[in-house]
Amino acid sequence: MQDERDLVNQLLGQVQMADAFSKFSLTVSTSKLAFVKENKLYRGLQGKRSADGQQFSGTWDDFCSLLGRSRQQVDEDIANLRALGEEALESMSRMGIGYRELRQYRRLPEDQKTALLEAAKSGDKEAFVDLAEELIAKNAKDKEALAQQLDNVNADYEAQSQVLADTSSKLQDTKLELEKTRRLVAARTADETISALREEAIKLATEAEAAVVCKLHPAVHTLVLHSTESGADHRAVIAGLLAQVERAVSSIRVEYGIPATPDSDATPEWMREDADTQVAQALAGA
Repeated sequence: MQDERDLVNQLLGQVQMADAFSKFSLTVSTSKLAFVKENKLYRGLQGKRSADGQQFSGTWDDFCSLLGRSRQQVDEDIANLRALGEEALESMSRMGIGYRELRQYRRLPEDQKTALLEAAKSGDKEAFVDLAEELIAKNAKDKEALAQQLDNVNADYEAQSQVLADTSSKLQDTKLELEKTRRLVAARTADETISALREEAIKLATEAEAAVVCKLHPAVHTLVLHSTESGADHRAVIAGLLAQVERAVSSIRVEYGIPATPDSDATPEWMREDADTQVAQALAGA
């Protein structure tokens, strides 16, 4: 404990001499203060009385007060020393660079900070200040771009979350409808079940057809008009849209082995071999 106290007294005297007579540079004083703080050597002065009779409590704040400085100021000096280095900080100090600028320099990315420190060592204040302003402006622009990217990512995440929530809700509704249908089917006769299932399928098919006719068709029409007016070629897009719908229908047909026409014969009735017979039978029945 005595050795620590002696060392702190010695450092305290050196720092006070540096401040009073400028025999040491700012960074030499700050490096000594950093050593005292890191090793908590200021505790070795606990019980020491100041010139005005106040007892030293052994805290970092009190130690800084003995130097006639605030803890915040000393901490900032130490932070500047650690971030910028002795040589560059000495050069900046000679240039008259203030605390506000030093705080900005500390926040620069490492590669930009390295370039700035090299410029500081040259001692050319005008060139140094120009480079510092350029790097600070670039860093601010980069941060703004990064913030925008983050906002976009958050927006995408929120949109995806909403889509997933909507999809989950729709799936739940579908499950409820299927369960409802299952219960209704179980309570019906065979003929009633067949009729109800077909009616529901016809209803859904009609809705799908209406979506194609009333929504997709106008959208395609709008694209075609725009192509005519502007010369833009939307054919690939239109082909993709129609193929998307066709694939959906085709996948159902393939999955369940459904024929392309209701009676498996794509030949128009009026072109079939028994067309005359069918017409005669229809007239006779009339």
